[in-house]
Amino acid sequence: MSSVRTIISSSAMVACMALGYGMWTMISPGEERRKELIKNLPEANPMRMEETRKRNALVMQALKEAAETDDNIARGLRSK
Repeated sequence: MSSVRTIISSSAMVACMALGYGMWTMISPGEERRKELIKNLPEANPMRMEETRKRNALVMQALKEAAETDDNIARGLRSK
């Protein structure tokens, strides 16, 4: 009786895994759609990448300046 239960539960587990894999393959994009998505990523546009680099440089500069000072900017705005 125990071996029958083990076989049935193993079969049910394999069936659930197969169903999950089947559903995953149905909803995953095809090769054409995948290439289109990659082509439209922001990193593919050189102008947008340059804007992102400039913005990141400004953020890093602000962080560096904030790290070099002892002033608490967030607290200073409320207390004045």
